[in-house]
Amino acid sequence: MSSSCKGRRYPVEVISHCVWLYFRFPLSFREVEELMLERGVIVSYETVRRWCLKFGQQYANGLRRRRPQPGGKWHLDEVFIKIIGEQKYLWRAVDQDGNVLDILVQSRRDAAAARRFFRRLLTKTGGVPRVIVTDKLRSYGAAHREVMPSVEHRSHGLNIRAENSHQPTRQRERAMKGFRSVGAAQRFLSAFSGISPHFRPRRHLMTGTQHRAEMTVRFTIWEQVTGVTGRPAAA
Repeated sequence: MSSSCKGRRYPVEVISHCVWLYFRFPLSFREVEELMLERGVIVSYETVRRWCLKFGQQYANGLRRRRPQPGGKWHLDEVFIKIIGEQKYLWRAVDQDGNVLDILVQSRRDAAAARRFFRRLLTKTGGVPRVIVTDKLRSYGAAHREVMPSVEHRSHGLNIRAENSHQPTRQRERAMKGFRSVGAAQRFLSAFSGISPHFRPRRHLMTGTQHRAEMTVRFTIWEQVTGVTGRPAAA
């Protein structure tokens, strides 16, 4: 059992399984509670919520540390999200393989916001890309010239790789009926972007056998990160 879960009423297998359910599928805390009840585990939705807040980011960080270094081509994009009726912007960066490098919720999409995201991205990845690909928002050009002028910048009308990466977030946003605050959105999406993609390999490029083998590897990594020695049964 992981040291952070010691002394708790529930074993780490139950905690990690609840966190996996919530961040992998478009479920509410109450729906996770119901699914666990069907397995004979009595746990309240409030407890599930606390587990996701406490362990979601921890597990996401563990998965990120096990990923290979990001590729040299980074795709950046921003989309608007509604938070209590106000329009905010979700900035996202992925590499050429679709791995999420970082996300940041901001109130604007001007040059200052782009610079802030660029600097955070370089700090978090610890590296510099060979090329960045963005849409035609002028803020990217201004930030690029100031923060990473030596990096090639390609600006296109379409940025399919980054735009596709937003789709799971949109799905969760609808299921959650929006976010309640900027902080809540940042906390959820930071953990979500680390956990959800881990269980979403590029299925369309694999045969059924290859997909099952890849998922077995990914579940093993999840167990190692969460401190589980075997997948949870009817705990």
